[in-house]
Amino acid sequence: MRQICVFLLVILLTSCEYFNVKKTSSEAILNEELQTFNWNDVDEYPTFASCDSVSTKEEKQQCFTSVLTGHIFKYLQDEIIVVTKDVNDTINLKLQVSETGIIMLLEAKVDSLTIQEIPNINNLLAKSLDGLPKIFPAIKRGQQVTTEFKLPIIIGVD
Repeated sequence: MRQICVFLLVILLTSCEYFNVKKTSSEAILNEELQTFNWNDVDEYPTFASCDSVSTKEEKQQCFTSVLTGHIFKYLQDEIIVVTKDVNDTINLKLQVSETGIIMLLEAKVDSLTIQEIPNINNLLAKSLDGLPKIFPAIKRGQQVTTEFKLPIIIGVD
């Protein structure tokens, strides 16, 4: 009987390790989640109402950029731009769409010849964004987020 009691006591003392609960702090969980989080990609790109019928993520992105570039081209075509030399340039726009759907021109990389021929090109590009239809912001993990992207615009004035 004594041997059984000693045996149960040994088992009882060594089995306590199996009942210890390892606690993980919320900061450790957050840090682990942030390391696996891809900050450079969104679940859904910003979109216009006219792009709702498109189903895939890539098609929505392409629809958004085509509507945006089409609107900018139309605005620039409606403007009277007088130049002394032909201008053929690619302007790289850096745009931001806020979590509320407001688009803003952050930067426009324009060649010096284009600026010389069209000194107000930056103002024209900024104004071209004013009349855009309603933009639905990008979505990441169910939340509306601010996104930045680059958009090349080819300018050709004869």
